[in-house]
Amino acid sequence: MLISTSKTVALCSFSNLINAADRAIMPLAVLQMGSEFKWDMHAQGWLLSAFPIGYLSSQVIGAKFSKKFGGKNVLTFAVLFWSMLTFLTPLFAYSYSTLITSRILLGIAEGLGLPAVVQIFSTCVLADERSRAFGYLVAFGSIGQTLAAFICPHLSWRWMFLLFGSSGFIWVVVWIFSFKEIRIITEDDDFIIIPPKLTTRTRWYDYFRHSQLWSIYLAHFSMSWTSNIITNWVPFYLAKYLGVSATALSFTAVPYVINSFAGILAGHLADSLIMGNWTVLSVRRLMTALGLVVPGLCLILFISLDNLVLAFTVISICMAFLACNSCGHLANHLDVAPNSSAITFGISNTIATVPGIFIGPLTAELVVKSGGRWLPVFMIAALVNFVGSIIYYSHSGSSQII
Repeated sequence: MLISTSKTVALCSFSNLINAADRAIMPLAVLQMGSEFKWDMHAQGWLLSAFPIGYLSSQVIGAKFSKKFGGKNVLTFAVLFWSMLTFLTPLFAYSYSTLITSRILLGIAEGLGLPAVVQIFSTCVLADERSRAFGYLVAFGSIGQTLAAFICPHLSWRWMFLLFGSSGFIWVVVWIFSFKEIRIITEDDDFIIIPPKLTTRTRWYDYFRHSQLWSIYLAHFSMSWTSNIITNWVPFYLAKYLGVSATALSFTAVPYVINSFAGILAGHLADSLIMGNWTVLSVRRLMTALGLVVPGLCLILFISLDNLVLAFTVISICMAFLACNSCGHLANHLDVAPNSSAITFGISNTIATVPGIFIGPLTAELVVKSGGRWLPVFMIAALVNFVGSIIYYSHSGSSQII
């Protein structure tokens, strides 16, 4: 990558770091908060599901606004707004209804972020660098979750939100004074990357009628299901059923560290294969298969373990392979819809947010109704992954369709 392109990718990746850290705080803080405010498991489950409700509602809006007002402006507003909500969470927590509302608003604000980044990438990152760009973007999201998982167990729940909320304010200042729109293809040329436009006018129907797009949407849905289970419920499971102390929960950062490095390595590997003899489609299918099938197998194995070290190892392997999706179906948006990738990504991320809405109460219901057994929770997640992988492999494409 050119220095200017690398700077853009780095700044956008740091925004995703803060995005991921802010959303990861609540699953780590909810045990302390639940104890202080006397919330039962169902109340905690609905609290964890409030964020995805807002996140789902703003994806396509974020994409449309990014095309109209520019990715820079939308991203600036999004980070500033969600950082303010995170910072003020200790104040909102004294009213359960107010806290739920703030979590929904946080989801709306964070939902604007990634479509804005995809819009920036669509004009600033060359085709043979996109796997790396998405690799870094997703990897920095994992770093954000890592920082939250490592730092938060050592803090009171109020300081969790104050610390990470203030980091967003710092990013906004750096972003405003450092970002310059990249319009570079070569070191000597100064013009924007413009994908070829198709002759027909794109209608909303077109975003839903292509099987190639649906294969991306469903693969993203499957990945999100597993991510939500790991982020929202694995810390709870480890604490309640494997006896992990609140301080020891900082070790849940280990899988996210591995995920970060794996995402970067997978991105470089994918671009290397594309520049070699592999087709773009073959690389996208390979990375998506690794990113869905292996994590599904890991979830099945995880639920059978009662050894803490082995459990952490399996979840770490799961997270490592989950990172391969960044250069699989996630990067595929720029292949099949280069002119509308922000919108297709917004639609995909909207669909992928659905699991986050009902996984909280669904998991609580399954565990309570089955007498404390977690097998159904992890088996369903694994099955969703396997089905998503099969659909993507059989229906995906890499040629431009929109």
